[in-house]
Amino acid sequence: MMGLDPRRAGDSNATTWIDALDQLHRAGDLLGLPLGEIEMLAMPRRTVEVAVPVRMDDGAIRTFEGFRVQHSLTRGPAKGGLRYSPESDLSETKALAMTMTWKCALVDIPFGGGKGSVRCDPANMSVAELERATRRYASEIMPMIGPGKDILAPDMNTGEREMAWIMDTYQTVHGQSEMACVTGKPVIVGGSAARRSATGVGVAECVRQSCREISFDGPIRCIIAGYGNVGRTVAELLGREEEFRIVGASDLSGGRYDPHGLDLSALAEAADTGEVGSARTGEPVGRSELLEMSTDVLVPAAVGGVIHELNAENLHCRVIVEGANHPTSHAAEVLLGERGVQFVPDLLANSGGVIASYFEWSGGLQGLETLGSEVAARLEARIRQAYDTVVQHSAERNISTRDAAVVIGVDRVARAHRARGLYP
Repeated sequence: MMGLDPRRAGDSNATTWIDALDQLHRAGDLLGLPLGEIEMLAMPRRTVEVAVPVRMDDGAIRTFEGFRVQHSLTRGPAKGGLRYSPESDLSETKALAMTMTWKCALVDIPFGGGKGSVRCDPANMSVAELERATRRYASEIMPMIGPGKDILAPDMNTGEREMAWIMDTYQTVHGQSEMACVTGKPVIVGGSAARRSATGVGVAECVRQSCREISFDGPIRCIIAGYGNVGRTVAELLGREEEFRIVGASDLSGGRYDPHGLDLSALAEAADTGEVGSARTGEPVGRSELLEMSTDVLVPAAVGGVIHELNAENLHCRVIVEGANHPTSHAAEVLLGERGVQFVPDLLANSGGVIASYFEWSGGLQGLETLGSEVAARLEARIRQAYDTVVQHSAERNISTRDAAVVIGVDRVARAHRARGLYP
């Protein structure tokens, strides 16, 4: 591929970008796209690297690297989160932006894909330092962003607070009140209360859909590996339903397991202090060990790479619903697929956040309030439609659900490209 070799960029995360390109090429081959069209789909529309100088609390000046990638603008403005991590680099940011393009197209919302990052360690920065870094980053990428250009949202180590800072910076520079310039902002300044739980709502709906045609003996057992915002929402939603039992959960402190079901009240109490491993319910298990405990549905909802070829043979589940990004290696997926384990890929499973962001964005443009119950119902309906389409494509083409999800996304973007044509 001319012009697309990430190894020339010198980024430490080149493998992530290579994997994203490989995934695109598989989809392009399945769709019969010409190489030139695949290369056009692969190349980000805009990539910017900025210096983010920050005056630290002790008076010293530190300069961090910042990135913003707009992978596609074909179906609408770029949409994607902003993450703060000492491991972030350009290759990772490009790969994540590409994934957002296919995700938005898969669930059929009018956005392209974007992603931003600042290479910093927020754990070693004060709130004042983080605010100065956020506002400076926003000012540096200001010409690229806006409601009709690129809409930022929370991601790793960022949240409502950072979105409020970016919105305030944007409005101050432009001299106008523009609520749709970011999503995931606090409710008090135009955010949506439903946005906080939206990803978990979508994951829970994917669990329900994936269990529709499987015969289970008794209640469906679920393990939630990663009891953060997403995992906790999934557990609390499914735990209210008679057909489900939450038998395992974990966070950084460790895990708990009970084949008959955990006490969700005790689990919530422990989660409030970040100590799920010490919850007064079930038996203690290690985080890695929990993945291998007996269950019907496994929901990896924390970090990527937790399911791999070294532990895949030890997993005892029938369905994996990927609440986290990239939790399963390709080799592990092949091994588990041969055993009949069903997958709901991350591209679909954790798309609830961007769907809710779309509702928040469109409401902000129109000055309309979107009620939480309305968002949940519309989100679940969109997830169900996308799920059925993925399953149908998987069966018709005899491909994995992951490949089917990417094929659908790539096909919709490619068709939009052809409809628009090239300028000039």
